[in-house]
Order: sequence, then C-alpha cells, then structure tokens
Amino acid sequence: MTKLVEVSTELVYQVLMNVKDPEIDSVSIIDLGMVEEVTTQGNNVKVVLLPTFLGCPALEIIKLNTMNALKKLPEVGNVEVDFVFHPPWTSDRITEKGHVNLRKFGIAPPPRHFEEDGSWHVDCAYCGSTYVTMDNIFGPTACRSILYCKSCKNVFEAMKPVSTLM
Repeated sequence: MTKLVEVSTELVYQVLMNVKDPEIDSVSIIDLGMVEEVTTQGNNVKVVLLPTFLGCPALEIIKLNTMNALKKLPEVGNVEVDFVFHPPWTSDRITEKGHVNLRKFGIAPPPRHFEEDGSWHVDCAYCGSTYVTMDNIFGPTACRSILYCKSCKNVFEAMKPVSTLM
C-alpha cells in the first residue's frame, strides 16, 4: 500500500514564488499579493487568489500556471485554484520585492500613500524623478497608466493604485 505524503504549505508557497504574472514576468503572484490562502489536506492543495482587477484578461492564465506549477511536484495530488473577491485585492498588498521588480520591468509601482483628496503620485520607474506627468490614464492593460518623465524624457507605465481607503 502506498503511503500518502503530506504536502506542506511552505512548499506550496515556495512554488508560488515562481509563478509570475504573465504580463509582468519579473513579479510573482506572491509579490503581487494575489495569494490569499493556501490549504493542504494530505497531498491535495487548494490555492485561493485575489484578482488584481476584475476584468483582468490574464486570470485564466494565472490559474492554469498556478495549477501546472504545483502539479509538477511529485507529492501533489489534486490542485484546486479559486478566485475570490472578498477581501478585495489592493495595491497595498504588493511586497517590497514586488515594488523593486516592477521598477526593474519599467513599471512604477503604485504609491503606498494617497493624498487627502484621493490623488496619487508615482516617481519615474527609470530615474526616480518626481517630475512626471500623466500622459494617459488608460495604459496597455486596465491596471496600468502611461506617464512621462520630464527629467529623463522616458515614457513609462505605472500601476494604478487600488485601495479600499480611496
């Protein structure tokens, strides 16, 4: 009789550190703060994810990539990946490593603090200058905007802040 191997949640989290956002391959779903819960029962794994944006076209790809990464572990049996919308994901969930890797990709991370009027400001993803202007609130995806740095003359993207405080 084959002995059932217990899968540790620590191992699952290690694997999830290698599951990248399909649009921003320098940032894992862990560093984006998408992983809400991981549970294991014997060799079965359940991962609960928070979508960064409701209309994100990459959700099914993220789900499939998460399942495939976990199924590569020989000790893993069934894998279930679900998206939940409560609590809502906010940009405050992005880790410090996530902020660093967004900048490496050329995307300014969302600000951690907002002005009293709800406005927000990001620094240039390339040179760190505060002398930037919003070129277009609509970027290549729903979660990003286009900005222009007047210091280094680069156009760059910024993640839009999503917060329950706004």
